[in-house]
Amino acid sequence: MSNVLFAALSALVLIGLVYRAASLFTFTAVVGLVALGFYGLGGLGQTGLIVFAAIYVPVALLLNVAGLRRAVLSAPIFKAFSKALPAMSQTEKDALEAGDTWWEAEMFGGKPEWSKLMNVKFTELTADEKSFLENETEQLCKMVDDWKVSFELKDLPEEVWNFMRKNKFFAMLISKEHGGLGFSPYAQSCVVAKIATRSLTASVTVMVPNSLGPGELIMHYGTDEQKKYWLPRLVDGTEIPCFGLTGPEVGSDASAIPDTGVVVKRKVNGKEELGIMLNFSKRYITLAPVATVVGLAFKLKDPNGLLGDPNKTEYGITCALLEANTPGVDIGRRHYPGAAFMNGPIFGKDVYIPLTSIIGGREMAGKGWRMLVECLSAGRGISLPALSAASGWGMYLATGAYARIRRQFKLPIGKFEGVQEATGKIAGLTYKLEASRILTATACAECAPSVITAMMKFHMTEMMREIILRSMDVHGGRTVILGPRNYLGQAYQAMPVAITVEGANIMTRNLIVFGQGAIRCHPWVLKEMQAAQNPNKAEGLRDFDKAFFGHLGHIVNRAIRALVLGLTGNRLAKSPVSGEMAPYAKAIERRSAALAFTADVAMGVLGGELKRRERLSARLGDVLSHLYMASAVIKYYETNGRNAEELVHAKWALEDSLAEIDKALNEFNRNFPNKAVGRLLSFVAFPFGMGKCKGPSDSLNADAAELLMTRNVFAERLLDKVFVGEGSSDPTGRILEAADKLLSIEPGYSNFLKAVSSGKVVGDGLEAQLKDAVEKRVIDAALAQGIREFEPMRFDAILTDDFSKEYLASAGAIPDVKMNVKPVVEYREAA
Repeated sequence: MSNVLFAALSALVLIGLVYRAASLFTFTAVVGLVALGFYGLGGLGQTGLIVFAAIYVPVALLLNVAGLRRAVLSAPIFKAFSKALPAMSQTEKDALEAGDTWWEAEMFGGKPEWSKLMNVKFTELTADEKSFLENETEQLCKMVDDWKVSFELKDLPEEVWNFMRKNKFFAMLISKEHGGLGFSPYAQSCVVAKIATRSLTASVTVMVPNSLGPGELIMHYGTDEQKKYWLPRLVDGTEIPCFGLTGPEVGSDASAIPDTGVVVKRKVNGKEELGIMLNFSKRYITLAPVATVVGLAFKLKDPNGLLGDPNKTEYGITCALLEANTPGVDIGRRHYPGAAFMNGPIFGKDVYIPLTSIIGGREMAGKGWRMLVECLSAGRGISLPALSAASGWGMYLATGAYARIRRQFKLPIGKFEGVQEATGKIAGLTYKLEASRILTATACAECAPSVITAMMKFHMTEMMREIILRSMDVHGGRTVILGPRNYLGQAYQAMPVAITVEGANIMTRNLIVFGQGAIRCHPWVLKEMQAAQNPNKAEGLRDFDKAFFGHLGHIVNRAIRALVLGLTGNRLAKSPVSGEMAPYAKAIERRSAALAFTADVAMGVLGGELKRRERLSARLGDVLSHLYMASAVIKYYETNGRNAEELVHAKWALEDSLAEIDKALNEFNRNFPNKAVGRLLSFVAFPFGMGKCKGPSDSLNADAAELLMTRNVFAERLLDKVFVGEGSSDPTGRILEAADKLLSIEPGYSNFLKAVSSGKVVGDGLEAQLKDAVEKRVIDAALAQGIREFEPMRFDAILTDDFSKEYLASAGAIPDVKMNVKPVVEYREAA
């Protein structure tokens, strides 16, 4: 064998070892064997072998003998790292370590173990949960007239409030042990989403007590006494809870809460006790105007050491529970956030509460931030994704129906390419929303995934915004005019609520997703930080040595993986499935490796500066988010049986996410401050040039748009989830009923219209045209009757509301008797 061939084979073996993440000992041993091989082939002389050995042996010992490595290499690095690591407050430490990682950590790690995803079983509804959806939830939706709620009452009717209390809508997350419904996160998501397809106000009212609020905090952290007293009262609706977190000076940066609580001694009923004197100002607090019990986040101080530690005066963020009628508490007037749900400010001046009011008791003093971060998963991972998915469901069905029945230039508007550009996007994004909702709800049932829920809060509400905007484009004036017929206007008005709550989207994307994800999802970074903060320096050095060299190996491995996968066109990547989804799974794995390497290099080059480079870190967060959502689409498609109609939706969603990933990586590399490093990152990620995924093609988008106008398999699945009222009594029901009628008479109806348009069928008005068409055998009598029934339905479905000036001036206080009267129209022509 020639030395050249041996060198080539040796290089392949060494690259293969790195690609397979072989141990340091194995790699070192193979390097030695390669040198001996060259010596045997004559490519390395005796002198050369001695020189090699003089270098190789000390280095091999230094790297592979743990004690020597720690003393010579790791110790000085450990010392420098410990000094460079910025001081971390307990609040920051709690926030960083709060919650769990799940499938997103596999995506971030660069070598996903696909079996972990494919073995996940989507949460299914229990018999009780299914019954609740089909009965109590359905009944609640029937009781709500959203126009009356949003325009006339500015509130839910009293009978609706009572129905929700009686049927435990506010106690879905409270366990059956305490009298609650004990529903899974998936069931809660389904209930919230179904209600949202009828009324955002009702949905938010149900959502809040079942997300971040006293109920969840007490369930997880409350003392036995707190659970025994408060949970039954929350279950039966005796208490309506709210939670005061945000204020005038603090929104997304909740750690900057200015509200204070000072530990004091006070005589109560002649007996001295420890308590807290509170001063606070909160706003944007949902349910505050009707709340009877207030959860409160504040910074606890103990200047006199009354809690037992004279050296500790600042305890940090603490959560407490107090009755709304506590002296000094002032429930302010209402906010009006684009929807009629109850929301408002809360103020407190010198409010005294006993120490037992701290959720979890005095041992939980100062531990509120970790409690809040862990419990935010309910709002971020269940409720807001449910609202977003519900918007997608409703717009998929309603916009598809409208695009089918609304005609311009004698064609359904859904046939025009310009309209299809919007409707195809609605179809694909709705599919991605639903896949992400179900996977994330399942994750919330298995753990408290803090990074996933932040990603989904941002991206799902943004997809909702895109779907609503594109639906408005398609409908035009039909959904600009507000009124009982309008199924989109209220969603459009209230859309900013979801974008803003639970962390404003700009802050979530730029500061939280990657800022938290880079540390929590990385297999080594958090371990390095924890080792550096270990007060036992010997133990810390040992842990740091293991983490640091594991980290180095991780960087090299992911660089080689990304490059090799790129050079081979993903052929060496793994796929958990065969068929249509396999190429997408391989493309995801390659980009996962590219993200892992890119993130490590960025953190190594920029250090703490990366956090301040928000545009850069946000793009890496986008990559992680779309990797997660793309894998969710594959899981959802495979779980639902690989239906051919669904394949179009899945491909659209995957093409879209892969394009977003490539765009984010390209923009990250192009804008990296060190241009040489940026070019290196580009080469590793895309060795044959910039990312090639450009998003769904026109043809794929058109296929999705066409399916949107039919009762395809995905549409039928959505119909099982939404609330649809009966015909003209419900805005969505009206247009869906008309679309269903149209589908029942197609393609004969289109043939009839073509005959009229060409002059083959003539007549003054619809009835004359139908008579002529039957006589000429263009259509039969049964089809003529179907068209005769459809035309009034079609016309009624595209009408908008009009009101008297007295009704509008009175904001609904004066009834408008004509408002809900179905118009009588003489049809002069069919098209």
